[in-house]
Amino acid sequence: MQEGETYLSRERHEEIGHELEMLKSEGRQRIAERLKQSKELGDLSENSDYQEAREEQLRLEQRIRELEELLRKSVIIKRAGGGALSVRVGTHVRVRKEGKEDLVYSIVGSDEAKPADGLISNESPLGQALIGKKVGDDVEVTTPRGIVRYTILSIE
Repeated sequence: MQEGETYLSRERHEEIGHELEMLKSEGRQRIAERLKQSKELGDLSENSDYQEAREEQLRLEQRIRELEELLRKSVIIKRAGGGALSVRVGTHVRVRKEGKEDLVYSIVGSDEAKPADGLISNESPLGQALIGKKVGDDVEVTTPRGIVRYTILSIE
């Protein structure tokens, strides 16, 4: 991954694209209507509805810029086929934690991470430790509670 790139699944990329299109069309149209109605109320310097509409317009345009930048810098995750040789974004990895508990994680981009659901970011400490490792490798991750050791059992 190069500096500034963000990994996204194809589904998440499409969701963001859809949100962007909705904001550019319906969102902008809704705010334009609100601004028009507010202007009709008279003196803009003391028109709180107009000021709120302008602030909403600024937030909308900021969100549009954020989404455009995210899509511009995104890299679509290519799902690993069976028999992946090493952990990378898009793989599912089964690990044994501290020699006791087997866990399965999917390595995803930071925008899609949900650790409670087993989706860990490639930028997280565990994700960084796992990237590039192979079946049988041991990794250590420093956590607030100390060092946690994982052994890679399988990669898909």
